[in-house]
Amino acid sequence: MRTMLAAAVVAVTIAGGLAATSRTDEAHAAIGGVTFSEEFNGAAGTPIDPAKWKFDIGGGGWGNNEQQYYTNSTSNVRHDGQGHLAITARRENPAGYQCHYGTCQYTSGRILTADRFSQTYGRFEASIKIGKGQGIWPAFWMLGGGSWPTTGEIDIMENVGKEPNTVHGTVHGPGYSGAEGIGAGRTIGAPLGDAFHTYRVDWSPGLIVWFLDGVEYLRLTPANLGGDPWVFDHNFFMILNVAVGGYWPGYPDATTQFPQTMLVDYVRVSAWTADGGGGLKSAFSGRCVDIPSANPVDGARLQLWDCNNTTAQKWAPQSDGTLRAMGKCMDPAGGGAANGTPIQLVGCNGNPVQRFTLSAAGDLVNVSAGRCVDVKDWNGANGAQLQLWDCAGTTNQKWART
Repeated sequence: MRTMLAAAVVAVTIAGGLAATSRTDEAHAAIGGVTFSEEFNGAAGTPIDPAKWKFDIGGGGWGNNEQQYYTNSTSNVRHDGQGHLAITARRENPAGYQCHYGTCQYTSGRILTADRFSQTYGRFEASIKIGKGQGIWPAFWMLGGGSWPTTGEIDIMENVGKEPNTVHGTVHGPGYSGAEGIGAGRTIGAPLGDAFHTYRVDWSPGLIVWFLDGVEYLRLTPANLGGDPWVFDHNFFMILNVAVGGYWPGYPDATTQFPQTMLVDYVRVSAWTADGGGGLKSAFSGRCVDIPSANPVDGARLQLWDCNNTTAQKWAPQSDGTLRAMGKCMDPAGGGAANGTPIQLVGCNGNPVQRFTLSAAGDLVNVSAGRCVDVKDWNGANGAQLQLWDCAGTTNQKWART
């Protein structure tokens, strides 16, 4: 959580509907071509590309009582000549910078793509080797522009030095800003600063999924926000920075060594694509989601059937978040959200419970329930029925476009 008005972040336990069991992404449905790529191949000591990045500068505390002064100097932000961006926090004040607490003790860097690049939905990924130490606070994150927290914040990666093995993924918005941010942490068996790791979100309408080294550890839908507004359906820009101190990480102490550098190997963004409609094939049985009648009535229970490219199997995503076939919408029976809720076909009625999204990992997620479309009883035969169930990453919940 890295905004100018934030105070601290809450790491939510990976449990219940907030995050699914960790799993590796294998499918790539709904992810399109690369829209932004920065490989940081500049000569050693050279500045960042101003066509892609700009600087935040200053020492006002950034709403978190941070101690650093952000500069645009190559002492703090530069290419290392080995294919990396280096953002370095230093215990120094070469220019007599003044901070909110008096004469600054530290300098560092914060760069962003605001006014250069922003995008709605897609895959946002970076390979990063973070710095270490008490009070060191590296981050890779996004803001929606405008007034914070109204336009939202998506934290792809944050680490605080006192938790060297833990990455945090979080969102902030109206009603869940600052310390009330919603997210989770993932802890591994070695300090994140020992090696490069990939940090990523796959973001589509009504769904954001976090990955560490290709393994999912958190997913959020509007159902996780407790009735607060979902503000993640517009352009966001990216930020990379290393803060020093603040309410959440605490402050450097005698154990903290300077300088501390965050190395970034690459930043890449891909588009999210909403195709014009097609089959939804089960990874479990190889059969397609099917409407069981040529003239379906409201309440017709959806099934699996041999893929045949008929209109009863062509599902088109719409801008309102619905999936439509034969002029009707995929729908959870009775507007239900519980495990075992049947999936049916109903006339499109504007009810938010009719929103479904196909994630890049191949999960067909009901946005309101935060649960996945699941092949009931692991039935691989024609006529197998579909239901909502907690997302588990199993093959009976995996789908691909045909």
